[in-house]
Amino acid sequence: MNPRSARRHRRAEQQRRRALSPMRILLMVLALPLTTGIIAVGTYIRVNNGDRENALVHLVALVGCDAVQAIGFNTFNEGEPGYHKRNDPDGDGIACEFNKAEPVLSTEPSRTEAPKQRMVGNAKFVRP
Repeated sequence: MNPRSARRHRRAEQQRRRALSPMRILLMVLALPLTTGIIAVGTYIRVNNGDRENALVHLVALVGCDAVQAIGFNTFNEGEPGYHKRNDPDGDGIACEFNKAEPVLSTEPSRTEAPKQRMVGNAKFVRP
């Protein structure tokens, strides 16, 4: 093999080793969900019939009421962007109601305690 060819093979082998390094592969695998999410959000915003601001509000509300409250949005009425039925547990047409009065819990245990329930969307989870 002539020297020029040998030099070219050495450079190609070094580049191959760098491309397949474990750190580079790990970084690409870790970045895959982020890249996929960015592409999905961008596609949703572009194909949405409404304007971009309403599309973003609708996506944020899809995450849940905690995200809506953290960003600073208020309640969403049925038919408006941001309303999702799963964020409206009482079914009154208003999702993510933050200013509702919290029920006052007594410190005395009652004699007939019902099992504790937790709501996620429309599903009830009963704790033993």
